[in-house]
Amino acid sequence: MMTTSHALEDKYNAEDDAKKISKHAQEKEASKTNLEKLPNPTYVLKMGDLCYKDDDKYPTGPWCKEKDWVIFARYAGSRMEIDGGEIRMLNDDEVLGTIDNPEDILHAM
Repeated sequence: MMTTSHALEDKYNAEDDAKKISKHAQEKEASKTNLEKLPNPTYVLKMGDLCYKDDDKYPTGPWCKEKDWVIFARYAGSRMEIDGGEIRMLNDDEVLGTIDNPEDILHAM
């Protein structure tokens, strides 16, 4: 059985550890180059049969179509390694927007 003083000590140790982890994450984020912070331009290869079919969620229709370049959040989708790279399967609500040319993102820096 743990005494109260031990429980408080463990609580403060956990808070100190959380602060250290948070500080490390902030330092790591601050050290990233601008290129690493850019959204990921991705080419839409294929869209599933149910993509953008929810009229309540997408009353104006699809946000993108096959052969569009889209951007999405860094951790969105499911990654799958393929020979020579990776593909991602995204849900229709994970697309943030479309772009005309992926090089426009790089040139904006």
